[in-house]
Amino acid sequence: MAFTVNIFYTGTNGNAKRFAEEMSSSGLVKKVRAEKGNLRYEYFFPMEDPETVLLIDAWENEEALDFHHKSKEMSEIAALREKYHLTMRVQRFQEIKE
Repeated sequence: MAFTVNIFYTGTNGNAKRFAEEMSSSGLVKKVRAEKGNLRYEYFFPMEDPETVLLIDAWENEEALDFHHKSKEMSEIAALREKYHLTMRVQRFQEIKE
């Protein structure tokens, strides 16, 4: 069953935005989007909070996300998150079919 994960990355001094920019310029965003089961991987910048970046990340199923979490790309993302000293807040939404 498909689901969406919203990840809020928060830092200081523009680090969250620099993180998202490096994710894109390094090719990591493109690699994650190419992973089997990825439906969406997009960054957004909240107007009221310039120190936060929102990632909307959608997957076909739990197995696809599990594969992503074990991937080389995930370790590279974690290293970038540490480089920019970011904290994370995660929300998960399950698709409901009626």
